[in-house]
This record gives sequence, C-alpha cells and structure tokens, in this order.
Amino acid sequence: MSQQVAISPLELGRYLNQARERAGMKQAELARKITWSPAVLSRVESGDRALAPDELQTILAAIDTPEASRLGEVLRREWKMLPRPPLDHPDQDLIWEAERVAAELVELRDRPDVRHAFERRLSEYIDEIKHTAALLMKRNHQIAFIGSIGIGKSTAICRMTGLEVPSSDSARPIPVLEAGAGGITICEVHLRTGPGHGLLIEPRSDDDIRADVTDFAEYVLGAGSAVTQADSTEDADTQGISKETERAIRNLSRLRIRREKSKDGKQLRRDEARELATAHPTVRELVVEILARMELHRRDRRDVWYEPSTGKEPLNWLKDTFEAVNNGRHPDFTLPRRIEVVVPKPLIDAGDLSVRLIDTKGIDRTAARADLEGLLDESHTVAILCSGFNNAPAAEARLLLERARDTGVRGLEIQAAILALPRPSEALAVKDESGVRVDSAEEGYSLKEEQVAMSLQPLKLGVFAIGFFNAYQDDPQRLRSFLQDRLERVRETFRKRMKEVSSNARALLQNHEREQVQEVVRHAASALRTWASRNAKPQALSAHVQDSLMEQIGRAAATTVRACVRREGEWHNLSYTHHLGYGARRMAALSLGNLVASFSELCGTLGADPQYLEAKDLIAQADRVLVAAYDELLRKVQLMGQTAFRDELELDARYWAACNDEWGRGPGYKQRIAGHSEAWFRNDPRLELERELLGMIEREWGQAVARMLGLLEGGEQ
Repeated sequence: MSQQVAISPLELGRYLNQARERAGMKQAELARKITWSPAVLSRVESGDRALAPDELQTILAAIDTPEASRLGEVLRREWKMLPRPPLDHPDQDLIWEAERVAAELVELRDRPDVRHAFERRLSEYIDEIKHTAALLMKRNHQIAFIGSIGIGKSTAICRMTGLEVPSSDSARPIPVLEAGAGGITICEVHLRTGPGHGLLIEPRSDDDIRADVTDFAEYVLGAGSAVTQADSTEDADTQGISKETERAIRNLSRLRIRREKSKDGKQLRRDEARELATAHPTVRELVVEILARMELHRRDRRDVWYEPSTGKEPLNWLKDTFEAVNNGRHPDFTLPRRIEVVVPKPLIDAGDLSVRLIDTKGIDRTAARADLEGLLDESHTVAILCSGFNNAPAAEARLLLERARDTGVRGLEIQAAILALPRPSEALAVKDESGVRVDSAEEGYSLKEEQVAMSLQPLKLGVFAIGFFNAYQDDPQRLRSFLQDRLERVRETFRKRMKEVSSNARALLQNHEREQVQEVVRHAASALRTWASRNAKPQALSAHVQDSLMEQIGRAAATTVRACVRREGEWHNLSYTHHLGYGARRMAALSLGNLVASFSELCGTLGADPQYLEAKDLIAQADRVLVAAYDELLRKVQLMGQTAFRDELELDARYWAACNDEWGRGPGYKQRIAGHSEAWFRNDPRLELERELLGMIEREWGQAVARMLGLLEGGEQ
C-alpha cells in the first residue's frame, strides 16, 4: 500500500530557499538568472505559489549545486512501505534505502512458493525496518535535567541558553528561570523555540488543588500560635506539601507571613493563615475559606505573550512573568502543573533537530518518581543526571540508574549522562594521587571524571558520559557541546541500527534460495533451538509486585505518605500506580533478564565463529527479535502492574479509610500504613492477581521464544 504524500508548495518552497541560501545566492540574483521578478520567486519560496515541473527544473538548474541536482531524484521517489520523510531530512537517502529493501522483502514474502517459516523471517525484517525508520524519522528530542533541589539545574540551563538578565547590584547575571537555594520552582518547566517570548501554562486539576489546600489547611491547624519569634524554625516534615506549593497557595489566597517588631523590639513572625484558622477551626471550613479566597474561577488564563507596550526588555518581562506565575502572584493564573517557556531563538544548536529542554522539578527526599523514571525509558529523550561536584555521582543519580537497570531499561549509556555542576574553586581543590592540588580546573575535571567513572563501574553500564559545567566561570559552549554530542550519539545509534537491519535484510534477499537449504544454517538453528528448549520457563522468583512501593513508604517522610494516602495513592513524590508497575516490571526483569543476556551472548559467540558466517544474519536477527520481544514483554507487564492492582485499590474504600484513620494517632504512622498495605497485598484476591501476573510473564515469555523460534524453522528442513 502506497505511503506517498504529496509535497506541498510550502515544503518545496522552504527547501528551495534553503538550497539557494546554502549555495550563497541572493534571492534577487536567482530571480535574474531565471528571468523572474523577485516578487514571484519570493511567493514560491514562501509556499504561496505552486511550481510546474518545468519551472522547478529551471530553478534547480540555476542554483546549480549537487544538492539542487539531487532534489529532482528525491522528488521522483515513490514511497510505498514507509512514510515519506521531509525533503530536508538529513537521513533521506538512508531511509530511502530502507524503503527499497522493505519493498523487495514484501515482494518476496508474497510469492506463493515461499515457505511459511521463511515468510516469518521476511515479516520480522519488514516490521523491524518500519520501527527503526520511525525512530530515525522523528526529529523531536528532549533533554531533561534531573537533580536534587538547589543543585543548580535552572542556573546552568539559563547560562547555557543565554536566558539571563543583567543584575543591578551584582556582576553575575540573573537567570530568567527563578533560582535560589532550592524549593523555588513549583513544577516541571519546559523550554522550547517558538514565535515569540511567552509562557504556556498547563494548570493543575481542581481535585489536585483541593488536595494541596487540604494538606496546607491541616498543617496550619496543627501548627499552633499565629505569632512566633522570627528566628524560630519549623520542622519541614510537619508539612505535607512542598514549600514552593505552600508559597503559591499563600500568595493566591493572600495569606502571607508578615514580620513585625514587638513592643520590646523583638522580631515577630505573624502568620495570617494561622489567624484565619482561629475563625475556621476545622479542616473542611478552612479549606473552603482558602479556596474562596483563591478565586480559581477567575484564574482561567493559559498563556501570556510579550508585548512591547510593557516597556520592558523581552527577557526582563519573561523573568518577571515567570516568577509571578511560579509563585502564585499573577492574577490570571492558577497553580501550574507545567510551565512552558517559549523564546524566538534556538536554545541549542542541534542542526535539523527540534529540541525541548526540560527542567524537572527538583528531587526532594526521593528520586524514585514516575515523572523522572519515565524519562530514562524514552528513546528520544536524553536524561542529564545532575550532581554536585564533590559528591558526583549523587546518590539520586545512582538510584535512578540502578532502578532503570533493574527493570531492564536498555541504552542507558546512550540516553543518559552524568553532569557535575561545580561551584567556583571546587575543581581547583581536587588533589591527585600524591596529594598535590591540581593546577587548573580542567585537570580537576579530568581527575574527578576518573573517580566518577570508577564509582559507576558496579552498575555495569558500559562507557558512560560524564560532563562538567561551572555556570559561573565556564564558557557556556562547554555545556552546549556536551549536550550536542549526546544528541548526536542518539541519532547515530538510530542510523547504525537502520544500516544494520537494511544490510542484513539485503544479504537475505541476495541469498534467499541458499538461505533455506544451507547446512550451516541448520547447524546454527539447531544451537539456538537447544538454548530455547533449556530456557523455555522463566526463573523462579522471591520478589513481589509491592516490593518497590513498600520500600518507598519506608523511605518517605511521614507527611509524604500522608499526602499520598489523602490522594488515594497518587502524588508526584509517591505514586502507588508507578511503583506497582515498576515492581511488576522488576519481577519480569529479575526472572528473564539473565536468560536474555545469555541468549545474546550465545548469538555473539556463534556470529563471531567463521564456520557460521553464512548464518550470521539469521543469528543477529534471532537476537534482535528476542530482545525486542523481551522489551515489549517488560512494558506489557508494567502496564499490567499499573492497571490491575490500581483498579483493585480504587475499589477498596475500606483500605483507604483505614489508612486515613491512622493520621494523628502518634508515632509509628508509616509503620501502620505499611502494615495495612502489606496485609492488603497478602490477601487472597491480591495473591491471585500476582499469580495472574506471574502467569502472564510465563505466557509472554513463551510467545517471545516462539517468535524467535519461528525464524529458525526453515533451518531445520
């Protein structure tokens, strides 16, 4: 079936504009050469005027570059198997070769004399080509900065991208993204290129805001006197919501903390929220009063764009507006779930790629969050794990990498990297093996890189990228180059995979008659089938689906568990759904990961043996098919853990009521919640669900092995 999509005048015009500019030719010069008016040529390049075939040839001949000559060939290509890539796609030729190979595979597969077993091999190649081409075709990528609160992510991003404004009282410029000692940004922030300077806000749901206000009200009611000494400290663990959310709620409801002097000259701290609580002494009453003060019905705006009439420079306006939205001080916006910062310039030079930067919400207490772990398992996302210089790699980075490894996430050495963010003089304080201080920051970086690499070795992640960036002293190009290299490595991985699959498929096409009868292929197939017969069953497990959840309940602060329970298991810092999905996936990885690794090792050994040269592409395909089936199995099992157990939890009002009743009963709150949870999972209905999960793992593994064996049936004849 043809995938051909007509090329629009807009796409063609833009490509002609690029080709002309790369040829170093002005628009007026080209217009003279083809005896057109500049106005007509301008309409063509803007896509407002379509071109006849002879007119296009005239323009290409006048530009007269290899790129222009090649366009005619590109336009003649007929895409049947794969979607047509844009004209400016840099891998156009590689994808076209994959298209040709896929078409030949389909033609051969559809012949009536092709045996069923060989047809399976052809179909697997076709599916693999389509999947790999889709990875290569997509040019939208993300770079996600992940790290603890106060580590300096926002400052580094703004320094690298030039999103800074001059400071009136300091030599250092001020980041557009509000920065400080941590606990500043209320939500995840995305940065991208767009038509102007602006902010797009995705709001929190009404239910989420109500839950946040309830946490705040409960904290205020239990906090005691409204007036305290200004230097008194509060235990952060007594409050369920983060301090940035508290700050925004206070600003939205105009319930601020004021500092005043007493008659005896002492500094006092007067809390208007606690004063309000004296008039509304129950949680429900106080929540209603705070929500009424927030006037959420008026805060329905979702975007705001720079206007010169403000009298501010664009970046100053962007900084002030971001701070107002982030802190709940803007009268038109509610609490944000995500803020998207748009600027009219590339944030990083990534060639033809469209790159979005993500400043994730800082890690506070736990890194095992759904939003962060999902980024490590996304093919077009580069996860930058930020650490302080002296403690790199940070415990949070190690935990995320360990958890990703334990659930079978692949390609971490390609899609993730460690970025140490040194502060001034930290690199110069590094000492070499003899105890002598380094002479330069670069030498300090080099020695620290060796230490970080050694500390990552137990994770068995291969060669892992490690970068350094001092936002106060280093050239921003240092960080830009590091990120550009990470993106290019991801793209090159896609290209390498596309070349490998196309090359192996081409070899299969050229030798398909011999492929079905060669003795060496039968021997190779026999070896692989022997492995399959010995590893048909998953390995026995002692793990349980709730293990990750129970571990995080034990690690989290009591107020974090309380906030999660109030929301029936779903909060950004602790999510039952995420951890149950993680636990299910970990079970599958523990049961099957070693089997998959042993199969890949066997395939590598056979493929390197000269006597199996003619079967090399079959062996490689068998390895890829089993690994791909295993990855699909992991994601399916993860979904099973998320949905089946979550559905049961949602229906069990008694469990949530019992957990909610535990708050306020004194010490041991987390242990009591853990007890209720463990008992819930040990109950017969949940044990039956876990047995179903184990049965699913066994069934899916059997199907994965059968899918691989389907390639080998032709080798047994």
